[in-house]
Amino acid sequence: MPMLTLRSSPPSPFGRKVKIAAAVLGLSDRIQVVKTDTTNPDDAIRGLNPLGKIPTLEFDSGATLFDSRVILEYLDHLAGGGRIIPADPAERFAVLRLQALADGLMDAALLQIYEVRLRAEDKRDAGWLANQAGKVERALKALEDAPPSSRIDVGTIAVACALGYLDLRFEGRWRADHPKLVEWLDAFRAQTPAYDATRAPA
Repeated sequence: MPMLTLRSSPPSPFGRKVKIAAAVLGLSDRIQVVKTDTTNPDDAIRGLNPLGKIPTLEFDSGATLFDSRVILEYLDHLAGGGRIIPADPAERFAVLRLQALADGLMDAALLQIYEVRLRAEDKRDAGWLANQAGKVERALKALEDAPPSSRIDVGTIAVACALGYLDLRFEGRWRADHPKLVEWLDAFRAQTPAYDATRAPA
């Protein structure tokens, strides 16, 4: 079988989703990970993905897939289907909804980091930052009120990566007010060795 190339960066929670899913599905040995710098105009990513975003999955033919949700669906298909995306419609859409919530949490967290890193302090928009922080807080509350199941699927993988990103970039401050989520993540880690194996250096 041909190799696949994953363009990503160690801190990316979306790239981490792909790496964990590949491990869960037994596909890690099919994927070569290439470190990618989306801020570098000379990086190959802009020629592979018009959006210049990661993760992007590249085939030997030169064809590509993006974003993480599409890549995870492809990997599930490659592994036979129904492994991390249930076939039953009710289960499927519940799992996809959970993934959407976790992805939105990650987007809002990333945007806060970009605002601080890429804008001079006097140009930062406090109201906009508060709006993004509110999205994170509401998503965490929803997850704390109804913690995910113990099943490993695209939804739970996404939630674990979202919480891992908050640990990485926000010093794990979410943990104090969300004990059920802390317990859930501990169980996910124990069940999924790829979670620790894909942890980005602080």
